[in-house]
Amino acid sequence: MRYAIAMMAVLAVGAVSGTALAADPIKIKFSHVVADATPKGKGALEFKRLVEERLRGKVVVEVYPNSQLFGDAKEMEALLLGDVQIIAPSLSKFDKFTKKLQVFDLPFLFDDINAIDRFQKGKKGQELLGSMKSKGYTGLAYWHNGMKQLSANKALRMPEDAKGLKFRIQSSNVLLAQFQALGANPQKMAFAEVYQALQTGTVDGQENTWSNIYSQKFHEAQKYITETNHGVIDYMVVANTKFWDGLPKDVKPTIEKAMADATVYANKLAEDINQQDKKRIMDSGKSEIITLKKDQAAAWRKAMTPVYKQFEPDIGKDLLDAALASNKAS
Repeated sequence: MRYAIAMMAVLAVGAVSGTALAADPIKIKFSHVVADATPKGKGALEFKRLVEERLRGKVVVEVYPNSQLFGDAKEMEALLLGDVQIIAPSLSKFDKFTKKLQVFDLPFLFDDINAIDRFQKGKKGQELLGSMKSKGYTGLAYWHNGMKQLSANKALRMPEDAKGLKFRIQSSNVLLAQFQALGANPQKMAFAEVYQALQTGTVDGQENTWSNIYSQKFHEAQKYITETNHGVIDYMVVANTKFWDGLPKDVKPTIEKAMADATVYANKLAEDINQQDKKRIMDSGKSEIITLKKDQAAAWRKAMTPVYKQFEPDIGKDLLDAALASNKAS
């Protein structure tokens, strides 16, 4: 009798334990460095919503915005170590893993966000998503942020106006060369440090999208913003390859579909948010927005585009040609 009771107790504990194990959801930590209100922030939250709605109890997505877990300098390493499962760095962050992605940093290469979208959806763009898988990074999608503008405490109307100024840049050799071509002094700096650097005068200016400028209050620390649309800040959503390849077959297709749907959502939002935030900056009266005349815009393009020759050997002429071809609407 005692034996039977003991066995029943063991089985009961085992059943409870087994149930607990079966109920433990897969946890996906999605870390990024910008605010929830930005296109990337909203895209991450939409991915979370879709995954948890479609895989109730099986998968939980935890979103950590504003460098809460890891900043620019640490998030790539954190992904490889498995401390997070998904991140969405700016495309500029990948040049240490593949020089081909430097194509997105070249100034004035793309006419507008629609051209970028065509390139990313094309054969060459899709090939780039898988270009770092052997190094532990699996590209899942491209997310738009938008076209870049220049800000400073000095009015920037012609390229020579930037000479001698210190500009914060992302960690990118192309962006380094871009500002050096202007005679400016580029300073590589983490995104989370930019506002204070602008406030204290550590740097004189920076380049960013309207949504990032507004959400991070850069316009409150800069007297002028020049609408140059000279480049793009987009993101590649990447997963830890080991984690992604190890996802169970009964959940992975649903997560992939959620990512695809969140991508459509985020990219549709990006342009709307940028235009809304541009208007908010104008309405705030804290920063004057400078619209370039045609000859002024041409001068900026002429000053910056010589860097193409410097980076063509690393990027590849095939990618440059595909990017330029994307400017022609199909």
